[in-house]
Amino acid sequence: EVQLQASGGGLVQPGGSLRLSCAASGYAFKNFAMSWLRQTQGKGLELVARISKGGVNAVYGDSVKGRFTISRDNINNMLYLEMNSLKPEDTAVYYCVKDDDRTRGPGTLVTVSS
Repeated sequence: EVQLQASGGGLVQPGGSLRLSCAASGYAFKNFAMSWLRQTQGKGLELVARISKGGVNAVYGDSVKGRFTISRDNINNMLYLEMNSLKPEDTAVYYCVKDDDRTRGPGTLVTVSS
């Protein structure tokens, strides 16, 4: 059974930083591209970042370019999202997603507020 457990969310002030983690299990993690998506109340899912299976190539949503960095550890089956210069509009539930079939686990809530 594929499991994707995101963690690391919380309350942070504008301009602050957070690092999200996602522990993957139940499949060959290194063979699949992965993404972070986010969802705000009343809106659909938005692509935050995507990383290739080898970790060499990454793409970012326009709203987070230059502030967020996606990375992965294929030895320990972990996906990460480093978030800097956070803004109130980054407030959302963040999900890690297995790209081929869009499987996602429970998200982690990030709240950016003073």
